Amino acid sequence: MSSSIAGKQIILGITGSIAAYKAADLVSQLRKREAEVFPVLTKGGARFITSLTLQTLARKPVADDLWSEGNGWQPGHVELADKADLLVVAPATADVIAQFAHGLAPDYLGSLHLVARCPILMAPAMNGKMWEHPATVENVATLKARGVEFIGPEEGMLACGYEGVGRMWPVEGILERIDSLLTPN
Repeated sequence: MSSSIAGKQIILGITGSIAAYKAADLVSQLRKREAEVFPVLTKGGARFITSLTLQTLARKPVADDLWSEGNGWQPGHVELADKADLLVVAPATADVIAQFAHGLAPDYLGSLHLVARCPILMAPAMNGKMWEHPATVENVATLKARGVEFIGPEEGMLACGYEGVGRMWPVEGILERIDSLLTPN
């Protein structure tokens, strides 16, 4: 199945939200479209989905530790960022949105974000009160002003039992946005 994103290098950051399980489907769908997917898993994300699942679906090693980045002379997060066509963070928690907005680099994903010069797409997933908190609103505005794209969140039943805004955008919608970001007009 050849597509317009065939051969594109996509980094997928997976953070600590229950929506992390959807990353498996996202990786699988991107691979079906012949994109190369490089999973980056935060410690929080690893509480919800395993490296083995992501590695098997992506057919690439999962980057999850800034301090064990391979054998080359160049730091792995720099090398990966340099070849990326797109950085997608799905799910994107309030924590990682804040880290990105404030230039924090406590882990592989945060460090990679600071050196990435490719487009960035974030698919937030969190409790609605967190999404609407003034700090999160400000952090999202800061990132949008820097050119970061957001998709969602959508409204619906949340894992915490509340109904409202905060659900990660459906995988198919994220795929459509990835396609539009990587397809020349």
